Amino acid sequence: MPEAGAVAPAEPTASMLDKPRAFARRLRPDQVAAVAVALIVVSVAWRAGLAARGWFSQDEFVLAAQALDARLDADFLLQTFNNHPAPGGLLAAWLMVRLAGFASWPWVLMLAVGQAAVGIAVYRLLRDLLRPGWGLLVPLALFLFSPLTLEVSSLWLVGLLLLPVQLALVLAVRAQVRYLRTGRRGHLAIVALWLLFGLLFDPKALLTAPLLFLLTVFLFTDGTPWRRLVTAVRQHWPAWLLLTVLSGAYLAFYLTRPARALDPVNSSGAAFTFLGDLVGVTVVPALLGGPWRWTHVGDGPPLVDPYPVAMWLSWLVLATLVVVTVRRRRSAVWAWLLLACYLGLVTAFFAVTSLGGVLGPMVGTVPRFVADAVPVAAVCVGVALFGLRDAGEQDWYAPRPLPGIPRGRDSIAVGRVATIAVLVAVGLGAAWSTVQFGENWSTKHGREYLATAQAELAAAPADTVFLDAVVPDRVVAGYLWPDNLQSHFFRPAEHRPKFVEVAELPVTFDAEGRIRPVQIEGVKVRPGAVPDCGHLVESGRTARIPLEAPVEEWQYVVEFGYLSSGDATATVRLGEATREITLRSGLNQLYFPLPGAGEAVEVTISTPDIALCTRSITVGRVVPAS
Repeated sequence: MPEAGAVAPAEPTASMLDKPRAFARRLRPDQVAAVAVALIVVSVAWRAGLAARGWFSQDEFVLAAQALDARLDADFLLQTFNNHPAPGGLLAAWLMVRLAGFASWPWVLMLAVGQAAVGIAVYRLLRDLLRPGWGLLVPLALFLFSPLTLEVSSLWLVGLLLLPVQLALVLAVRAQVRYLRTGRRGHLAIVALWLLFGLLFDPKALLTAPLLFLLTVFLFTDGTPWRRLVTAVRQHWPAWLLLTVLSGAYLAFYLTRPARALDPVNSSGAAFTFLGDLVGVTVVPALLGGPWRWTHVGDGPPLVDPYPVAMWLSWLVLATLVVVTVRRRRSAVWAWLLLACYLGLVTAFFAVTSLGGVLGPMVGTVPRFVADAVPVAAVCVGVALFGLRDAGEQDWYAPRPLPGIPRGRDSIAVGRVATIAVLVAVGLGAAWSTVQFGENWSTKHGREYLATAQAELAAAPADTVFLDAVVPDRVVAGYLWPDNLQSHFFRPAEHRPKFVEVAELPVTFDAEGRIRPVQIEGVKVRPGAVPDCGHLVESGRTARIPLEAPVEEWQYVVEFGYLSSGDATATVRLGEATREITLRSGLNQLYFPLPGAGEAVEVTISTPDIALCTRSITVGRVVPAS
């Protein structure tokens, strides 16, 4: 018995026991978050390895040369690149080119940091939007390992422009979700800031505004389609007013920028082919781990080229997934509609801006054009599979067995086995697609060309001079002239050639980057009538020397071989173009550029009492001597 006056210890109450339990729960590690972080780290590391295997490609060379040749001012930042204003991207490129040049690791690091930022943002959005649990990892993995974004994580110019657009889209959606749930106008300000941030890098960020509207109508209102539309407009009109003003102001600015005229769509058949390629060949197979096979296109990133059987199977699997999720959950209907509508917006955007022209037939198989649809697809798939976090029970239908599937526990077991089988197949397919992409991406003619040229320049005599010429088409395509000139290409390089306008013994690079003597391939002059001279040119008289065939207007180089009686100054004319050259006494040869057109070369000696003979004049292009 207790002693008199002693107080018996109080029995612990339920509330007292709940406190340490709640504290323990707070200290318990979030296993889903830990796995999500691991997935992000693996994805970023794997893709950084792929990026390191590749190198610069086409547009990167062009932009690098332009950045080194420009001052950091409004004229540079507000110009259009590839027909689009991208001041944020141009600023980053200007800084990175001066910092890194052709060194690859700073660019790989930049892409890795951008990928990590977007991956974390997608995970945080999924946590805010979807029902909690391990299911969050399915749409997260769909985004992190989607083959559609391999180009964004491997090609520095694409990543420089599209990673900020992806990040802005995801964070704008997250801010919009918070605005819809709380009604706080501060979240609208965040939406506006992220929209403007995305527009600094690519006009495609304009699609963020209609995406937010569609998200609100489809996922955050109830009733018939008309009632959802009216409710969304009436309740959230400040958001739409803000987004409309910002988008309209940007469009007004965009239309003031100088740009080449858009190529019109050739036919309705071309438009339908583009739609079929974009959705059927590119997007749908990629959602199921495709494309499994790629088409090599030189130094640029490969194009999707799925196996026909695998492509149709991916369509079948996706259709089955849509049917199953729609039968189980009402919100799945609206999630799939949201994805379809956003893909429609993407299709319309590129049909207007990129479908015409020489490259139009390939646009539908370029992965980067739908890279921003991947986070949208992840959100929509997540909603269709697992439902919205704040959805009430009215969003659920009671599961109904499909024809041929047994009821009860057997049906649950069959469903789990089928789900696991599909996830494993998609994961293996995505891994295979990524490996095949890496094999294509590691082939870089430009890298080999530059490495050879740099070694040659390091060993060349200091007085070696070059005539400007184009680099091989597989390094920079000819349609990018004049940015495919060697004088542009080598600007960021450690060893740069010394280019001259007029030279007696110039050299050039061959297709592999080796230094070779110059040879002019083109149209020669006709034989002259003066014995032992050919064509005679005397002071005070212009000699007209006919070509074997007329030449069209172009940037020609002239090879001029002559025998002069003394040092002199002469003027050479081709059509309206002229160039003054310095002649040396004796037998000599000069090379110089002369853009023009015509049927004859005219030579005038301005120095008195000088005469020259010539039999060798060629108008054409620079090629390495064989």
